[in-house]
This record gives sequence, C-alpha cells and structure tokens, in this order.
Amino acid sequence: MSLSLFVTGTDTGCGKTRISCALLEALSRAGVSATGMKPVATGALRSNGLLVQEDVKALVAASNVAIPRRYVNPYLFVPPCSPNIAAQQANTAIELAVIEEAFESCQGCAESVVVEGVGGWCVPLGDNLWLEDLALRLKLPVLLVVGIRLGCINHAVLSARAIIESGLPLLGWIANVVDPHTVEAAAVINTITRHLDAPRLAVLDYAPGASAAHIAPQLGGCVDALRRQSLS
Repeated sequence: MSLSLFVTGTDTGCGKTRISCALLEALSRAGVSATGMKPVATGALRSNGLLVQEDVKALVAASNVAIPRRYVNPYLFVPPCSPNIAAQQANTAIELAVIEEAFESCQGCAESVVVEGVGGWCVPLGDNLWLEDLALRLKLPVLLVVGIRLGCINHAVLSARAIIESGLPLLGWIANVVDPHTVEAAAVINTITRHLDAPRLAVLDYAPGASAAHIAPQLGGCVDALRRQSLS
C-alpha cells in the first residue's frame, strides 16, 4: 500500500513546503515511515562549500527516515528563477528518468514519499517538459495548496482543472491563508469550495511562525484521504 503523493500549489509562496512538512509530521504521528522529496529546487545558497536550499532542508528535517540527499533532491540550482531557466544557465537538462529513479529509491526506504513540486502546476522544467509531466511520470495523486489572497479563486480553479485534465487524481485541496489582510477570506474559501471538484481537506489560518508539529493535527483529513486513495 503506497501512501505517496504529489504536493503542488497555486503559485510560488502559497505554503507548499510548510504543508508538506506538517503532512510528514502527521504521517509520522500515524505510525507511517515518511520522507519528503523535492525533485527540483532553485534558489540555493552556498554554505561551507555546500549548496543549501531552505525547502529541501525543511523537508529533510521533517522526515522520519534518513534518505541520501541525492535522492531527496536530484536537481538543485542557485538562481531563484524558473527551473527551465536555471537548468539552462547550468548547462543541465532535467531528466524525468533521473527523478523517477530517485523517487523509487525513496519509496524503497519509506511507506510514504511526500513529493513537493516547484512553483505552481504549469511550471516548465525544460523545452517541452513541464511539472505536470513529472507528476504523471510518478503516477501520484495530487494535493493542491491554495494560498488564500487576492486573485486566488482564479488560480485555484484553473489549477484544479488542469490537474484533473491531466488524468491524475486530485486528492483534495488545502486553504492556506497567506495574506492576513485578504478581504472576506472566509467567503473566498467558500467560493473556492463550491467550484473545485475535490474535497477541502483543511483550512489553515494565517500563522507564519507555526511549526509543522503545530499544524500537523489539522491535517488528519489529508492522511485519511491518502489512505482511501491507496485502497482504491
């Protein structure tokens, strides 16, 4: 029984890493061995001669299984830009076969692999290669993180439609309030709920300093949905 999934978002900064880490904590509390994976990451910094990227670092810290970094994060780039541009600048081509092999290595060590995407759903990884192609290659159900702020209804509906049209199962979505000044945030969330053909699994209030341990209890619905998906 596989409890792995692909976490995508409406855009950059919507809270994918925060929620992926909290989900890893929730899985761990449920007695599941779990590891995070960030196949492609940009915006790395050099520290003591090594490249460090904060999202990857957070996922590793939230995992309860130790996995070699080359499997957790096969592609890492310094420029904080779109992966296709960063890869081109590094004279590197992102290859799905490399990522799939790394994913299989992670799966061999953990019952659940929480694979976090980069940016939103329609992000280019190279010429004629998209993030959607990666999710399809891994054959994983998708969790959509919606950053609640001005404009998010459009982003949420378009993202959900694109995921469903890809043929992958949309496990559900999480409303993550990223702008505390969002006008009528509750009404915005209710509007998205009515128009998304997937269950709302959690609503996370604005809490920028909240730890994965604090958020994890709110993600029980995600773990339950993942278990149901694995049995279908």
